[in-house]
Amino acid sequence: MEENVEEVRVLEAEIEHLQAEVAALQSQQQENQKNMTFQLRGKMQDAMSYMCGRRQGGGKEKMLSMLKEEVEEMEEDLKRQTQMNGISLTSCTTKILQSSGSKLVRQLCVSGHCSDLVFQVEFQLSEVKDGQACEKSISDLNVVIDSSDLQDFSNFLSGVEESNDLLLLFRTLRAFSDRCDDRCRTFQHFQEKYPSVVSLPGGCRSEVMTLNHPELPGCVLFVHWSVEVSREGEVTPKIDLVTKIPEQALQLFPSQPVGGAVEAFQSLLRILGAEAALESVIRAVSLSQDS
Repeated sequence: MEENVEEVRVLEAEIEHLQAEVAALQSQQQENQKNMTFQLRGKMQDAMSYMCGRRQGGGKEKMLSMLKEEVEEMEEDLKRQTQMNGISLTSCTTKILQSSGSKLVRQLCVSGHCSDLVFQVEFQLSEVKDGQACEKSISDLNVVIDSSDLQDFSNFLSGVEESNDLLLLFRTLRAFSDRCDDRCRTFQHFQEKYPSVVSLPGGCRSEVMTLNHPELPGCVLFVHWSVEVSREGEVTPKIDLVTKIPEQALQLFPSQPVGGAVEAFQSLLRILGAEAALESVIRAVSLSQDS
């Protein structure tokens, strides 16, 4: 008899445990539905309410039409945002880490690209409600960018991750990408215009363009065009001219300092700008044979 009583007690304890788990799951489901409903708006909310069984008038066709219209409007908004800021998002996942009456903490992972720069951003978004007000904050920011041209970008990324400044990240990413695109277009332009002089050993998106003439073997000029980014997000192009001249050629002109060409190029940069200064140097190297 005592064994049966003990067995009943064990079964009752298991039942209570299962009931507690069921109650917790139901509570989590209700909270998730509440969060989802809170995020929906307008016609999207009406359509989702209908699909969940809470009809608010109108037929099924009307609700589906409203849902389709809302999705199209959101797609148009996303398209306009992409055109304005140059950043295209390819995926976005979210996970609820904490949910209570006044606080919601979610982990988000956003992937996309800005021109040829592919990025993945992970962060935690906390929302704390105080009456009608809602305070949002970002923490645990982690940024991964797939590109080989990030030597001058790594210090900035470290600073952004420390400050959790997501807005500064995307604003600077766009500016950095634009300057890299400017360099790429310029390099491609001169390679097509002066094919016998200009070469791009690392491709059009590399930092180096070489200038040499077939009749001047061993005499090479290197244009090094980097894009520097400060920790504060200031994007600055930097263009340098590096010479490589054989010792025999230097002996023919002992009175001419090698650094003269470098200094002259920097003066041209300040006066004419990048493209015109490069054009002048390339035409000098090409001996005006290419037009």
